This record gives sequence, structure tokens and C-alpha cells, in this order.
Amino acid sequence: MREIPELDEYGAENGMEGKYLVFMVDKENYGLEIKYVTEIIGLQPVTPVPDLPGYIKGVINLRGTVIPIMDVSLKLGGEALEFGTRSRIVVVEHGDVAFGVIVDGVREVRVIKKEQIEPADSVDSNISREYLKGVAKIDDGRLIVLLDVAGLFEIESFLGEQGVAEGGTLR
Repeated sequence: MREIPELDEYGAENGMEGKYLVFMVDKENYGLEIKYVTEIIGLQPVTPVPDLPGYIKGVINLRGTVIPIMDVSLKLGGEALEFGTRSRIVVVEHGDVAFGVIVDGVREVRVIKKEQIEPADSVDSNISREYLKGVAKIDDGRLIVLLDVAGLFEIESFLGEQGVAEGGTLR
């Protein structure tokens, strides 16, 4: 007999499916699947690293782990973020690699149902399709651009020669 999965208060299995961290960048709403988000921290000094793309601001030392920091606005083709009191670094893990994403502010964790999401290929946007998972239409009329973590980070393309050491740190 098939076991019935436990559902959380929103009806999502395992407490993570369908949940997104919603944050602001350039007055727009963006979302990342919460299962990739490990923590949200305040801004801290970033150490520049030569020969990385402009959208990688440098690295930070987070409890002994070197984490690359991305200005997601630059990555998506916008202007560099101006940091304010609500700016944060969202630490995201994909596979064995951790990244920090600078955002203007964190809004909420929200459940987004599959039927609320328009696929990336049907969306007219300046953002490269490889970075998009889709766009969610929320009941209150807002749109949330859902980012594809794997596409956004392009880990192999910009760490190529620098490489990644065990545990996801820069070599």
C-alpha cells in the first residue's frame, strides 16, 4: 500500500515544494525556490577577486567558507544595486557550490502553485531565458519572476580556470 505523504500547512509535500523566497531587485519581485536558500545575512565587506565577470562582486568568508557574491541586478542586465538598509545577501546552495546573491530586500516566503506559473518561453522579457523558471501570477495582481538557480549561477562558465574545491569553495 502506498504511503500518504505528510503535507505542511500549505498542502505542500516535505515542507519545501512550491515555496519560494520572494525578494526585491530594482523594484521588481523575484523568487528563488526555498529549497536552495540556506540563509539570509546582512551586507558585509566583499573582497574583490580579479578576472571574474563584473556581476561577481568578490567573495566573503562565511564561517570559514569562501562564498562568491553576485549582484543579481547586473547578472540580469540591469544597473548595479545601490545598497540600502534593507539590502541583504541571500546564500544559495546548488550541488556542492554556495553563492551569495545581493538583493534590495527580502519580502516573504510564498507558496506558488504550478498553475500560477507561466513558463519562461512564453514570457516576453529582457532577461535571458536560461535564468528564468517562469513568471508567477499572484492573486493580489503581482507578478513574481521566478529564477532558475542552475541557469543563474552558470557555475562552470565563470569558475572554469579558478575551479571549485571540495565543499564548494573557490580554489
